Amino acid sequence: MNEMRVDWDDLHLFLAVAREGGLSPAAKVTQRSAATLGRRMLALERAMGRELFVRHERGYEMTSEARKLLEELTEIEARIVRLTARPDAQERPLVKVSAGTWTTLALLEKLDEITGQPADIRLRFISAETTLDMPRREVVIGFRNRRPTEESLAGRNLSRVEFAPYARAGAPERWIKVLADTPSARWLDKTIGNDAVCEVNAPRNSLDLALAGKGIALLPTFIGDGQKGLKRAGGTIPELAHDQWIVTHQDDRHLPEVRRTIDRLCHVLEKRHR
Repeated sequence: MNEMRVDWDDLHLFLAVAREGGLSPAAKVTQRSAATLGRRMLALERAMGRELFVRHERGYEMTSEARKLLEELTEIEARIVRLTARPDAQERPLVKVSAGTWTTLALLEKLDEITGQPADIRLRFISAETTLDMPRREVVIGFRNRRPTEESLAGRNLSRVEFAPYARAGAPERWIKVLADTPSARWLDKTIGNDAVCEVNAPRNSLDLALAGKGIALLPTFIGDGQKGLKRAGGTIPELAHDQWIVTHQDDRHLPEVRRTIDRLCHVLEKRHR
C-alpha cells in the first residue's frame, strides 16, 4: 500500500495559516490564493492522518495537534536559521517586549521556553502599565487589552484575562490598594476609596503584601491561582475581564526572530489556561 508523504512546502504554508489565523491573511503573506491554501491544508491533514484545523467562518482554529506541530516546526525553523546563519551574524538578535506587571511576571517565569534552549534570541523586557509606541519601534512586541486599530500593527488574540481578590488564611479583611493608572487600580479606588490596610504604587507590591498575609490583593487569576498559600477571597470581577492581544508592527512580524518569539509567547500564555 502506498503511503502518502508530507510535502515540505505544505508545512511552510501550514506555518503561515497557523500564524495568521486563516486563509485570507495567510494568502497575503504567501502570495498564494486562499483556495490554494485551503486545498494544501486539506492535503496536509490527509497525509498526516490528523485534523489540524477546525474551520469557522471567522477563520481557522488550530486543534491541539496543530498547536503541537506549530511548536515543533518553530523549533526546527530556529535550528535551520542557526545552521544557515553567516559566521559574522551569530549574535543573537534582540527582541524588545513590552507588557504590564502581571504578564511580565508570568513570562519571566518561563524565560527558557521563550528564548529557546540553547537561546537563539536576546530578550529585553520593558514592564510598563502604559502603551508604548510601536510605529516608532520603542518595542517590537507588545501586549494590549484590546485589538489594535492602527493599520501598521498586526495582532493575535490570546486568552481572556479575569481578576479576583486573593488573600492568605487569617489575613485582615481589608484591601491592599494600588495607586496606578490601570483599570484594576481605578476599580479599587472607586470601590473601596480610602478603606485600605495599605497603599502601594507598584502592582507587584500588592502581591508581596498578600503573600505576607497583610491583606487582600486584586490580582489576575493567572497570577493569583498559581501562588502557594493564596486563596480567592471572592468571585471574579466581571467589569475587569478583558481580552488580551499580542501586537507587533506589520513590517516586523515576518522577521524570523519575531515570529519565533511570538509563537513561544503565545504557547506559554495559552498553557496557563489549560
